Amino acid sequence: MTITPTAAAPRLAVTDPSFSITSDEVHAAREQSWYAHTEYGLAILRYEEVSKLMKHPKLRQGSAAWPAHNGVTEGPFAEWFDSWILNKEGEEHHRLRRLLNPAFSPKLIGGLVPRFQALAGELIDAFAERGECDFTAEFAEPYAARVIAIMLGLPESEWQMIARESATLGLALGVTLKQDLPQIEEALAKLYAYADGLIADRSANPRDDFMTTLVQAQRDGDRLSSTELRDAIVLLIFGGYDTTRNQLGLAMQTFMQHPDQWDVLAANPALGGQAVEEVMRVNPTVRWVTREAVETFEYQGLLIEAGTTVHLFSESAGTDPRVFGERSFDIEAERKPHYGFGGGAHHCLGHFVARSDMSEALPLLARRLRNPQPLPGATWLADSGNTGPISLPISFTAAP
Repeated sequence: MTITPTAAAPRLAVTDPSFSITSDEVHAAREQSWYAHTEYGLAILRYEEVSKLMKHPKLRQGSAAWPAHNGVTEGPFAEWFDSWILNKEGEEHHRLRRLLNPAFSPKLIGGLVPRFQALAGELIDAFAERGECDFTAEFAEPYAARVIAIMLGLPESEWQMIARESATLGLALGVTLKQDLPQIEEALAKLYAYADGLIADRSANPRDDFMTTLVQAQRDGDRLSSTELRDAIVLLIFGGYDTTRNQLGLAMQTFMQHPDQWDVLAANPALGGQAVEEVMRVNPTVRWVTREAVETFEYQGLLIEAGTTVHLFSESAGTDPRVFGERSFDIEAERKPHYGFGGGAHHCLGHFVARSDMSEALPLLARRLRNPQPLPGATWLADSGNTGPISLPISFTAAP
């Protein structure tokens, strides 16, 4: 196999807010080489290389370096980001995962599905007769925030606070982190205070809900410290909201580009789960998964030095023609796994929740909102890191 020499490999300006990680430029770079250079390190562009490097023994989870990459090395946000289970390795990672796992029981989440369905119907009812809506503001945001409230056992009436502060925290996953830092840290302080109140309440008044399970999380005589618990609660609120909101918006964008598949989903709601997987293959909100080299090693003729950040481009891998053929979107097709939830030891802890709530929402939307079309005025987060629509006006023909 011929490897593009390092000096000739493509270069991608990913720190430019106007750069698109799903652009023709990236896809052209994928044809030139399996990797590219970026301001952060290396970008891996092809499916097979992403699959292998996702679990490579000489790479560790690399997101911990994200704040420093953007000039943020201290302060409340840097400390909270460092606390993420995603950024832990070895026994510390396994310990936190063991303690948090009971709160993510499929049985616990499965029992909430009827409420997810009822919520989706209620939100659609509120705007269906108008024949148009801002899909982000009127469906994706309240649905994602209220699902998190339902899941954690929080009052659904508090969804607007959850949405507002979580959306602000989400700015930290884009390339404008440094300039957005003051408002990010203000949102973090508000969510910390909210988490402290939840911990105090469930400690004094335990209930049969997710939050109480989390507060009481214990295994083999070990338990979450108060700081770990507070950090985890804020991460759960933020991560559960931000990813679902963005991914629902990206799903609507994708289906509007493929109306035949919207009709297939409307006719067969059982395809909801496959629809989620197919959307996340071609249009994931998590645009890259991050690794860091723990030692210098050679991979396919490329010397990767210790400390190098390696971004595994999820959309580029998920649409690689070497694996998936000509670009297409088909919710009935059988595909290899996508990497929208990461992979390996750091596979997203909340993937079952995200899959469950979106697979219930999308078929109902397809049945009720016929022939959705984009309207002018959509605004978007930068197409790098995590992305999605800030506003997404659409029109449709309402069906009962």
